Amino acid sequence: MGISVLRIHLQRDLDQVTQSLLEVAAMVEDMIAKSLRALRERRVDLAHEVQRQDRVIDAREIEVEEECLKILALHSPVAADLRMVVTYLKVNNDLERAGDLARNLAERAESLAVAEPVEIPEEIWIMAERIPKMLRAALDAVVEGDTELARSVIADDELVDGSHEAMYGVVRRMIDEDPGLTSASIQFLSISRYLERMADLATNVAEDVVFLVDGEVVRHQAP
Repeated sequence: MGISVLRIHLQRDLDQVTQSLLEVAAMVEDMIAKSLRALRERRVDLAHEVQRQDRVIDAREIEVEEECLKILALHSPVAADLRMVVTYLKVNNDLERAGDLARNLAERAESLAVAEPVEIPEEIWIMAERIPKMLRAALDAVVEGDTELARSVIADDELVDGSHEAMYGVVRRMIDEDPGLTSASIQFLSISRYLERMADLATNVAEDVVFLVDGEVVRHQAP
């Protein structure tokens, strides 16, 4: 079999994994949107739907991983192709973890929905608006090999970190003003932490794009 034919087969398999990752990413985005809607609208039914979707994401992660391992076994890719498969394996794992966080958020939303209504801090909505955009931009950067877009996601992570840090002060004030809000305040802090971790995972994907395109490892570097 000629080299050109082997290349065609490798590209076909890489394209299939790309499509699979995009499908998983779309499901994760839907989970995040539903978990936030469940929080905003006090929708227990949506919270339960997100929890069911998480099981689907878990199964899809295994399928995508198997696709990547098949490419490694059959094609023995090198250089840029090998970096792509390694990147896809890492992105696949990050997407599954983002799904887990969406499920955790949905569980907190369910708990708050059946309790006495409490106003949700604005910082949570600021984070909630930014994170889906970060995740979508990170996946676009993967598909397009766009390191500039990837680096913009990395920069946005600092803004989310700032909002999460501000939540500690918000929660402290809530409890000081009304100790009866302690339980809800702790729930809000957990939600903030889930959102902050989602931003971290989007950043991981963006950092993987820089590695994929430039071969540069930018994780754990000081800003």
